Amino acid sequence: MRKVRFGILGCADIAIRKLIPGILSSETGELYAVASRDGAKAKEVARRFGTARAYASYEELLRDPDVDAVYIPLPNHLHKPWTIHAAEAGKHVLCEKPIALDAREAQAMVDACRAHGVYLAEAFMYRHHPRYNRVLELIQAGTIGPVRGMRGSFTFNNAADLGNIRYRRDWGGGSLYDIGCYPISAARLILGEEPIAATAHAFFSPDHDGVDMYLAGLVEFAGGVSLTFDCGMWAADRNEVEIVGANGRLILEHAFLGEPVTLRLISAEGERVETFDPLDPYALEVDDLGRAILEGKPLRFPPEDAVANMRVLDACLLSARTGRRVIIER
Repeated sequence: MRKVRFGILGCADIAIRKLIPGILSSETGELYAVASRDGAKAKEVARRFGTARAYASYEELLRDPDVDAVYIPLPNHLHKPWTIHAAEAGKHVLCEKPIALDAREAQAMVDACRAHGVYLAEAFMYRHHPRYNRVLELIQAGTIGPVRGMRGSFTFNNAADLGNIRYRRDWGGGSLYDIGCYPISAARLILGEEPIAATAHAFFSPDHDGVDMYLAGLVEFAGGVSLTFDCGMWAADRNEVEIVGANGRLILEHAFLGEPVTLRLISAEGERVETFDPLDPYALEVDDLGRAILEGKPLRFPPEDAVANMRVLDACLLSARTGRRVIIER
């Protein structure tokens, strides 16, 4: 079986720890090349994972005709230019979340990839795990009754690392971009619609270039349904989702990363916990893109989904900075 030959633009930690192992354990992907502005680092990573191709520039990797697709784990402000460069070089793109700095940038990336006939996928790995399919099945079956609301939390404490790229405002730093995007994405997936307005309140830290180190938000959906969420990079570790129905609740601990992978159902009939195999969600997202490239199957999450998620992030950040409720434009 032919495989998709991936090139990695940059040796970011997420690429080395998660995505490259995901490619290696996927059914459709092959690690083909690694590029870094530090040529020695590219060679070291290439040797570690057993690929012969190492490039000292991103441009050189994009000129390689044998590279089918690229993974972009670069800082957020570089997502747009390098996605467009990759598209112009005829490479399919798996781009880290959030896909861009705002919805306008995201749309430009979608347009460029469509114009050059390549696929663009946003790297939200969690939603490819079968646990989320099971959540949708239970809701559609009426197991918890009509959904009344959702709650999501994603926090950790990394505030002492003052040199971290997450704390560069001009690079797209802040907790909303880094992890708040997860519960927002999950709410849109689970509720199956786009929100209408958002309100957010944040702690903007002067010690961290003024980025939001903690943010809490209310995202409004039709019919009085809402997502309440918080995200933070200067808070105790949390990583969970709760879906509240008229007749029961679904609780996902370790909702976006980590193990064990479970789903807790609480209803009038009692409580039960379903446990899922610890599948590699990074391999699953690689295979979703790989099957689109190799077999022409539609992406499970088309790139327009990434634009829609950015609209919500835009609204939340604007609300937090201005102190007002923001309507989300369709």
